[in-house]
Amino acid sequence: MAPCPTRNSLHEPRKVPLVCEGLRITLRGTVQGVGMRPFVYRTARSLGLSGRVRNDGRGVVVEAFGEEAALFRLLERLRAERPPSALLEDVACEPIAPEPCGEFVIAESLSPAEGVSISIPADLATCPECLAEIEDPSDRRYRYPFTNCTRCGPRFTLARGVPYDRARTTMASFPMCADCQREYEDPANRRFHAEPNACPACGPRLTLVAREGDTLAVRDEALVLAARALQEGAIVAVKGIGGYHLACDARSSEAVGRLRQRKRREEKPLAVMVRDLEEAERLALLTAPERALLTAPERPIVLVAGRSGAGLSAELAPGSPLLGLFLPYSPLHHLLLAEADRPLVMTSGNLAEEPIAFRDSEARERLCEVADLFLVHDREIEARADDSVVRVVLGRPVLLRRSRGYVPRGICVERPFAEPTLACGAALKNCFCLGLEERAYFGPHQGDLENLATLESFEGAVLRLERFLGVRPRLLAHDLHPDYLSTRYALDRARAEGLTAVGVQHHHAHAVSAMAEHGLKGPVLALTWDGTGFGEDGASWGGELLCARYEDYERIATFRPLALAGGDQAIREPWRIALAAVLDAFEGEAPVEALPLFRALSRKELAPVRQMILSGVNAPLAHGVGRVFDAVAALALERPRSRYEGQLPMALEAAADAAERGTYPFALDTGKTPWQIDLRPLFREVASDLVAGRGPGLVSARLHRALGAAGARLVRLAAARFGPLPLVLTGGCFANALLSGALVAELCGDFAIYLPGLVPPGDGGIALGQALVASARARAAAA
Repeated sequence: MAPCPTRNSLHEPRKVPLVCEGLRITLRGTVQGVGMRPFVYRTARSLGLSGRVRNDGRGVVVEAFGEEAALFRLLERLRAERPPSALLEDVACEPIAPEPCGEFVIAESLSPAEGVSISIPADLATCPECLAEIEDPSDRRYRYPFTNCTRCGPRFTLARGVPYDRARTTMASFPMCADCQREYEDPANRRFHAEPNACPACGPRLTLVAREGDTLAVRDEALVLAARALQEGAIVAVKGIGGYHLACDARSSEAVGRLRQRKRREEKPLAVMVRDLEEAERLALLTAPERALLTAPERPIVLVAGRSGAGLSAELAPGSPLLGLFLPYSPLHHLLLAEADRPLVMTSGNLAEEPIAFRDSEARERLCEVADLFLVHDREIEARADDSVVRVVLGRPVLLRRSRGYVPRGICVERPFAEPTLACGAALKNCFCLGLEERAYFGPHQGDLENLATLESFEGAVLRLERFLGVRPRLLAHDLHPDYLSTRYALDRARAEGLTAVGVQHHHAHAVSAMAEHGLKGPVLALTWDGTGFGEDGASWGGELLCARYEDYERIATFRPLALAGGDQAIREPWRIALAAVLDAFEGEAPVEALPLFRALSRKELAPVRQMILSGVNAPLAHGVGRVFDAVAALALERPRSRYEGQLPMALEAAADAAERGTYPFALDTGKTPWQIDLRPLFREVASDLVAGRGPGLVSARLHRALGAAGARLVRLAAARFGPLPLVLTGGCFANALLSGALVAELCGDFAIYLPGLVPPGDGGIALGQALVASARARAAAA
């Protein structure tokens, strides 16, 4: 008998006829919890085959028996057809001995074996069929908030292990009623082997609870009363898919202001959930890519341009024209939005700097002073998962926060990991990553890793992902910054467990993350522009041009540094950075008193900071482009303080005058190593424009064009030395659509340019690069 090929690409044409009566087909990718087994079952039976399909710890295994032509047709259809939410990454097949079995069945799952991989999908938004059922008064699931099928519903956040079966989910405590069991066992039903299947008779139920803990209502009455309370201005904690939201009327400034005060979130934008795309169109100016993102199964928060006069509270995003909009992704959301009949703030259920609450007990403890009421249910959430955030940049979606809807979807890498590798990420927007064989798995967004609560959330999420993968890492990758909690975690764990810890420079990790997403083998030129990253010389980097490979890099260029008077306090009070930039640019003859920003500050504030800058005492130097944006934004917008990271640069980007074609000068010193962009000429011109009364629109446009020109000049000079390598643009500054556009406009046509998309360009995507750098170095050391 001629052998079947043991490895098949998904689109490989038929080369060798199958001469066998039994075939084992192994499917890898996102193939559990998406209806793959029912699909295989129906397909095999339609072809007259016998055998079985089952889950295992790595995916789905099919063992089919019958005529050669039918076996080959099965293989062909599995490659070409699949359930909508399935992601098929690999198909392998091998001949097996025929068995006398009368029919094709869905068999019991195999126990996890060594080397499992995550094949459970991310949580899926409610499908149109389920939505139609909950809106149909004649349907038994009418207004049932936990309706789902094989095409939709929670997955990762309720799974306790692999393979993905009901017994390994938080639905295990809800035995199916006879009607649900019939659906589950009926091959013609779309709930055939839908693991979270439930209905009002047997599934979870809603409860409305007072702040003091008293039960006020259950089931549909709970929903109706919660909606009525929202209409009357209350704040309601709503238990969702990956945690609690804090909800209030998005049109009421009084309610939004009260939420901000209680949540301790002064000005950071609040996300708004709207009933459907039609309502989103009334509130925002949407592009086609933004519409596609809003309605995508992942249902992220999408940053869009809000319409003036749309009726939303001005307190949602003070000083910003961008609005974070998203559509309902669970039946409960759909029902609540319809009943309340208004847009709702749906912000993370936490206090500032804390992780999102997802256990009932912690929600009651942490949110009791924020929420007036709690709309809860008795289906446990197994994994904390905040909402994902995305923005369209140059017509493409760019993930700014990768979490619910995208996690735990694996990212295929060109270079397999030398050994299991855990990358611990950075301090801000922390997201860790576990690399195994040919895939990297991000954990859910953890937030800023700056306190014990977030560290405990991080540690718990790491252990859960390791349990899912059935693996213990042997390499621990971390940032070079010695004070990051993620760095301390890596070093402490390495010592305790005898593992190898590998420090990875921040911007090298940024570059390699972008390389990996696009399958670039390296070397590449990488502009890595952000606010702060610990350099190998102990300085704060952030305006870097690197020639990057997986295992190493060369620092080609950076920006002339600015002093941060008071260290991190300067980031919260960017007038300090602006003062440093002006003093540096004018070398002692700075027109400080003539600039509106500084006229609003007292001499008592200015004098000691000026002295810090001039003396260099408690004024570390920083090369970050983010700090340049901070300084110019503070000057142009006359805003001395920032309430959250990136607030002023985003406001400056939004203020840019699209008709302005001017630019600012800069200098480049190639006699230094690394080369250095000198922005003193730029700051002199900025000061001149502002003293002359020119507005922030002109200043912003000229700044963005100047930085685009500066980056392009660096890249062209580097290409003359290293050759026309691929160019990656990464780091948090490239979430700025205007900056990205300015650079691409300068270089388009001359370079192959790559921007992050599925991997965040900021610190939330850095862990992928850390993992791959650590793996490459381990492989090189072993060679």
